[in-house]
Amino acid sequence: MHVEATTRGAGVPVLVLHGSPGGIDAARVMSRFLPEDTFRSVLVSRPGYLGTPLDPAHASIDDEADLLAGVLDGLGIDRVGVLAWSGGGPAAYRLAARHPDRVHAVVAASAVSGSWAPARPHPAEYVVSHTAVGARVSGWLAAHAPRTTVLAAMSGVSSLRGRALRDHVSDVLADPDRRAFMLDVAATGNTSGRHRTGWSNDVRTLGAITSLGLEEVRAPVLLVHGDADTEVLPVHSTRAASELPDAELVMLPGGTHFAFWDHRDAAAVQARARAHLTP
Repeated sequence: MHVEATTRGAGVPVLVLHGSPGGIDAARVMSRFLPEDTFRSVLVSRPGYLGTPLDPAHASIDDEADLLAGVLDGLGIDRVGVLAWSGGGPAAYRLAARHPDRVHAVVAASAVSGSWAPARPHPAEYVVSHTAVGARVSGWLAAHAPRTTVLAAMSGVSSLRGRALRDHVSDVLADPDRRAFMLDVAATGNTSGRHRTGWSNDVRTLGAITSLGLEEVRAPVLLVHGDADTEVLPVHSTRAASELPDAELVMLPGGTHFAFWDHRDAAAVQARARAHLTP
């Protein structure tokens, strides 16, 4: 089956798995901390998102893992590091478990490790996040009202409120890299249009998880999570840390669902991730 995929840079291959929703555009934004002269980022749209169709007969997480192994075959890549965020976590874990010779390391950022269901949005949130009109509004706001965009994104996926939220937003907007990440990733987070099939499948498959066989993963896993994340609760990473044979957990205080990229310690955490992904 065709998978929308491209590569960026040259060096150590790193497969980048976006969350739910998302697409190859989100993977591109996620991977910008990987220097092109050191890493070869393998960017994909997961099944049902953008240019990757979903085969209803092969729509499980294990099917996705096997499909990703096929992408590596097509690119002539023997082994990769994997960077997974949020709803991309289960496919990363199953790829490492089912194809242990293909994965040398995993970085799991705010990653799902068990049964997950999206929170029920308020009506205004539904319009912004789940409709085509909302997608256009989000794009306009990102270009013309960055503070509003970042504030809305962070308040929707974290427990930060009041001054703590306002201070965090101001801190992010003052940092060019963190600001660019938040504004660019905001344009990829709508579930309508060419994201709908992937989103619906993720809600179904991630909600049905009983076990990801984490004890079968032999690659070392760096887990990064914000303790204020309300989109994927921190227990997903603490549980994974207890079940994975070789895991290191970095819990970021006050970290949102975007903590790997928007936290005040993001640069240090990303440097740690680059070292982890280097064989």
